[in-house]
Amino acid sequence: MPGRVFITAPLATLAEAVGAKAPSDDPGPRLDLAPGEEAAVLAEPGGTLRPMRWQMIMSGRRNARGRPMMQTIVNARAETVFQKYAFTGVRRGVFPVNGWYEWTGSPGRKTRWDIRAPGRPVRAFAVIWDVWLAPGGREIAQMATLTVDPSADVRKIHHRMPAILAPDQIDPWLSGTLQTVSPTPAGLLAVTKSDLV
Repeated sequence: MPGRVFITAPLATLAEAVGAKAPSDDPGPRLDLAPGEEAAVLAEPGGTLRPMRWQMIMSGRRNARGRPMMQTIVNARAETVFQKYAFTGVRRGVFPVNGWYEWTGSPGRKTRWDIRAPGRPVRAFAVIWDVWLAPGGREIAQMATLTVDPSADVRKIHHRMPAILAPDQIDPWLSGTLQTVSPTPAGLLAVTKSDLV
């Protein structure tokens, strides 16, 4: 979808893979990064990776009927996100990761699957982001990953997957000249049973 991601490479490696600058501090490996936690995101071509919360609070936004949006989101559909009134004004970003997890099975008996690209260890997820004004006036940069139909590699375990950018799509995505992200072709991703429980 993704529901969790893993980052095993240093931030400098992630930054280089997406044409960014690395921040001065590196929190180290994040083997089970979950929504609600901070992640490093590229917000502009050639910029520095910056921390953003992986979860968008939609408070303050309104739907097409003018009703306030109160929920939080972690993922949004790439095919329709820019057509929805509630997402007016969101910006584009890139979230570099080494891979993500999905689960199959019934509660209490779920299997965690590790999804990565063996030939290219850093994957660039397309994201949207904005800044939420928290109570007390604190500004929090927040983002949500975009999803597309799954590739043949992922389809057997989930009906959606992250929108993954090729290296030559990163700058066009950030600048807005690339309007949509196509699903990943088959044969590029490896799905294996994870060692994590």
